[in-house]
Amino acid sequence: MSSAAGLHKYTLANHKEIPPDGTGIVNEEVGRECLLILDGRALDRECLASALEDHELGMAVQAMGSIDEWRAKKGTPPPLAAILFNLGGRKVTDPGIVDQIRRISSEFESVPVVILADTDDLAQILTALECGARGYIPTSVGIDVCVEAINLAAAGGIFVPASSVLSMRHLIDSGSRDTRPLTGMFTLRQAEVAQALRRGKANKIIAYELNLRESTVKVHIRNIMKKLKATNRTEVAYKVNDLFAEGTPAED
Repeated sequence: MSSAAGLHKYTLANHKEIPPDGTGIVNEEVGRECLLILDGRALDRECLASALEDHELGMAVQAMGSIDEWRAKKGTPPPLAAILFNLGGRKVTDPGIVDQIRRISSEFESVPVVILADTDDLAQILTALECGARGYIPTSVGIDVCVEAINLAAAGGIFVPASSVLSMRHLIDSGSRDTRPLTGMFTLRQAEVAQALRRGKANKIIAYELNLRESTVKVHIRNIMKKLKATNRTEVAYKVNDLFAEGTPAED
């Protein structure tokens, strides 16, 4: 057998089938569940996809600039296990981002959407979860943590960074300490409003921070003034300060 014939046989034996349209090698993982990475920056999404595949993510990876681009891709799309929406330096609260998260989460109701972003701000994380996201990964974590977070979301769990959970606990503890001297004579909501008055906050700000209607805030303030026998907001703030100074609730 000539060397040319031998080379020809070797090539045929090791040749992977090429689709008629010449688009590339047939994907041997057709039908395997897939992670869809959404990122408008081509280099970032390709590098991330490569890194996740190298770290044994356990699922195929597709990286696209948008959902529309994913839909327009030729061929039958593989079943999605999860969607990783990479915001990069953008915030969840930036214009249009909330709507995108809601739209994707609603359209792919059975597929968990995980946010990847540079910030680990607690407010951003909570907003993402409220919009339907099933996880939030800050880019400060390593690739191994990213892999585990994606797999957790795909299995039905929700991943948030530990640093943000600890921050939330600190806020809860701080809020409990702030209102404790007031709970002897006020309801919890009245105590929160009284504490806000003590800090000189306007009704609109109080309503926004406590997720109340401004008219409801005004009702709470009237009841607080009645219990403290105060005639105006300034007097309320003065008497609430006295409660904190004494460390005991005033008599009703």
